Amino acid sequence: MSSFESVHPVRYDVIVVGAGHAGAEACLASARMGMSTLLLTINLDSICQMSCNPSIGGIGKGHLVREIDALGGEMALAADLTGIQFRMLNTKKGPSVQAPRCQSDKALYRQRMTSVLENQKGLDIVRDMVEDIFIENGRAAGVITGHGVLYRGAAVVLTTGTFLRGLLHIGPRSWSGGRTDEFSSEKLPLSLLGKGIELGRLKTGTPARVSRTSIDFSKCRRQDGDPDPVPFSYRTERLPLPQIPCWLTHTTPETHRIIRDNLDRSPLYGPEKTIKGTGARYCPSLEDKVVKFSSKEQHHIFLEPEGLSTEEIYINGASNSLPEDVQAELIRSIPGLESAKIMRMAYAIEYDYIPPHQLDFNFECRKLRRLFLAGQINGTSGYEEAASQGLMAGINASLSVREEPPFVLNRSEAYIGVMIDDLATKGVDEPYRMFTSRAEYRLLLRFDNADLRLSRYGRKFGLVSAENFEKMKEKYGIIEKFSVFLGTRQASRELVARLNEAGKIDSLKPFNLKQLLKNPLVEFGDIAAEAPGAEALPRDSRTALEVSLKYEGYIRKQEDEINRIRKYENLAIPEDTDFDGVSHLSFEAKEKLKKIRPKTLGQASRIAAIRDSDMSLLYLHLRHGKGVSS
Repeated sequence: MSSFESVHPVRYDVIVVGAGHAGAEACLASARMGMSTLLLTINLDSICQMSCNPSIGGIGKGHLVREIDALGGEMALAADLTGIQFRMLNTKKGPSVQAPRCQSDKALYRQRMTSVLENQKGLDIVRDMVEDIFIENGRAAGVITGHGVLYRGAAVVLTTGTFLRGLLHIGPRSWSGGRTDEFSSEKLPLSLLGKGIELGRLKTGTPARVSRTSIDFSKCRRQDGDPDPVPFSYRTERLPLPQIPCWLTHTTPETHRIIRDNLDRSPLYGPEKTIKGTGARYCPSLEDKVVKFSSKEQHHIFLEPEGLSTEEIYINGASNSLPEDVQAELIRSIPGLESAKIMRMAYAIEYDYIPPHQLDFNFECRKLRRLFLAGQINGTSGYEEAASQGLMAGINASLSVREEPPFVLNRSEAYIGVMIDDLATKGVDEPYRMFTSRAEYRLLLRFDNADLRLSRYGRKFGLVSAENFEKMKEKYGIIEKFSVFLGTRQASRELVARLNEAGKIDSLKPFNLKQLLKNPLVEFGDIAAEAPGAEALPRDSRTALEVSLKYEGYIRKQEDEINRIRKYENLAIPEDTDFDGVSHLSFEAKEKLKKIRPKTLGQASRIAAIRDSDMSLLYLHLRHGKGVSS
């Protein structure tokens, strides 16, 4: 253990290490729950820095942001107040896979979050680097910094991002850093290893930024945001910033030739293969795209503004770690970028993470109690995944200090629950990203109903105000009443004839308005003129009503399925269960169960390598041995 020269006079309830998106949500949740909270960060000027893409949301990710907001987190509100282009994605597909996304002014986003943190009651912010976890009575009880100060706390939350032994790469050059121009943390990961915590190595990267004035946008395709954009936060009444376009271009055969000719200079493919960490399959670097998808003649490149007051344009889709001269050549082979002036070079970064099978489902480290982990340290990628983990870790750290039961969302309640379960039961072998395809019950976990699903929890923990909670209940009360009203209102013959002529229905028989709206082709606007009060319904209420009616049968089917499996899903596995004593259980299943220590049979069933036969044996053992509780 590192020595310390002094002890800080204040003893905190919760100490949060790292001020990225996870750290910000963690310390806000803790402080708002009444915990005296300390936030320690290496750099006060990069709180909630958007190190990579200047955007929030997207497919799966937008669902997480809505859930953060419903629970009382801050990300959605900050995105709305700093967004410069909003788009609803997948509008031509079903509601379960539609999701909001926005381009953010990254400087304003950072300023907004910094201001919120600095003005949060009960939260202290200090610049220092944490080098060790202080242990007392066998659990985390504070941290020791590089300045030799011991900060005591009843619980510690680590949200270190890419800073644990971070190593940056451009061509043959490698240097330590958490990101460009920021120190990496070299001693903390060694401290964690010394405490028996297993570490792994992952890799991510970021593309170049070029000057807006050097781009020929006439060779690119303009992409505007939605004319009537949907905000992220249920608290947002208006979006304050002007909306600006993005642009679409593509790589060319010449781009691919330049990359192939210089693969020997890439730290990914060169003879020394300097990069050892595993990157994400779903977000490959440009070198990977050219090598692994060699038959493709072009790849999309999105030109995304980094803000209203900067000329920097983010070259989305061109992440790489090639030398500077090669980067310049390949960028200028892309239509519209022939004269591009690079303002920041692309680079790759490797970093340590803690494989999440070492965590309980409340993000608490099993080998060191009262130590909670959130964000990229758990093997995830993305601002949204980090923020949602930070929020949950902050809540659970606070609950642990109060000695109250942990808060764990299950897979049928939230995308956050899906992520928690995936991380703890399946682990990661590459940076984890949320997709709608990961959720079995995605029709129930839509972005439009996150407040209905989760606000009660936010209210319970004091993160959602009584006023906002009452507004949510009133909103869904009105929706229910209006749904009943539509079932009593007969559609006019003229409306039925008009919809039939338009091909939206195939019958001229009498309908009530509710029956019409259940038709997949009939939209709320089609029936609004004959439904008094329809125009007064807020847009999100209309959306929720329409979706609930159109997909009523499918929703009921998913709810019935959840109810059928709930008894099995929630059957608890006692903490002292001896998996070696389960007769005929495979050796691999025993090892996995001992490693992950699932809390329920449902969690056990999702562990990789656990077979149906293993589950049957485990169930019988528990029933006829120590028993199970629900």
